[in-house]
Amino acid sequence: MTVTTDTVSRFASSLSGVGVELTRTEAAGFVGALEALVEPPAVGAPLGIDGLSLAEAGINAEPTSGELREAKTGVTRVGKGIASYGTLVLQSDAGGTEPTALYPPRHVGVLCESDVIEDVAAALDWLGDEFADGRDSAVFATGASATADMGELVFGVHGPVDVNVLLVTDR
Repeated sequence: MTVTTDTVSRFASSLSGVGVELTRTEAAGFVGALEALVEPPAVGAPLGIDGLSLAEAGINAEPTSGELREAKTGVTRVGKGIASYGTLVLQSDAGGTEPTALYPPRHVGVLCESDVIEDVAAALDWLGDEFADGRDSAVFATGASATADMGELVFGVHGPVDVNVLLVTDR
C-alpha cells in the first residue's frame, strides 16, 4: 500500500489535535532529530529499521528495570500510525517496546512514513496478520495519558504526559 500525502497530512493534523508534536526527518538526519526530542536519561527498545540506530544518539536499548524506572524519555518504534485519529499502534515484544513507551514521562515514537495508514479498519487488518504470525499484543495510544475518573482531567497518570512522533520520511 502506498501512503499518500493526504494520509500523512491527516495524520499530522490528528496528532496536533491530541497535543502530539510531529517532527519529520530523513534517515540521514535521524540522530540529530532524535537528540533534539530526548530528555535524558533516555532508554529505548530496538527499532529494527534499516539505517537507524539508537546507540548513535546515546540511548540505551537494553535498559535494566531500574534504568527504565529512572528514565525521563522512552524511545520506541511505532508499528503503525492511524491517520484518522493520530493513534500510535505499539506492539509488545521481547525488546521491551510496550513498557519503554508507557513508563517514562516522555515517549518518542519513531514511525516510518510508509507505516502511516488511513483508519482503524486498516490497523485491524494489519493486526490480524501480525496476530496470525504470533505477535499478538498491541496497544492503541492516542495522545498523552489522561484520565478524569476522579474529577478534573489529569495527564500522565498511567502513561507518558508528553508524546512526540519522529516521522522518518524516506522509510
